[in-house]
Amino acid sequence: MEILKGVFKKSLFIILPAVVISFFYEAPKLPLGIFLGWLFGIFNLKTLTRNVEGLVGAKSVTVKLVILGMFRLLALFAVIFFLIYYKVVNVFGLLFGFTVVFILILIEGARVSKGE
Repeated sequence: MEILKGVFKKSLFIILPAVVISFFYEAPKLPLGIFLGWLFGIFNLKTLTRNVEGLVGAKSVTVKLVILGMFRLLALFAVIFFLIYYKVVNVFGLLFGFTVVFILILIEGARVSKGE
């Protein structure tokens, strides 16, 4: 959970100014894309963290966790597909939001591993 809290706090300092700045550009769907990309990334990290913590206590990988993980990825893919297909969000904004969360996961993971 330490990584999740660190990523969430640090990503807010990047995403909120990016959303505000993107309002001034001509792409009207860019702020929503940035915000939803960040939100999907944080949601994905939170569910992954919960699943990994559940696996640490278990003696073996349960079928339930595997199926739930696959269902989560399928649902995330479906939502992103429909948002892009119906042109609700800007694709580059969505990628930016995901990328910010991904890079901060790498940074926080390296920080936590050095601390242990």
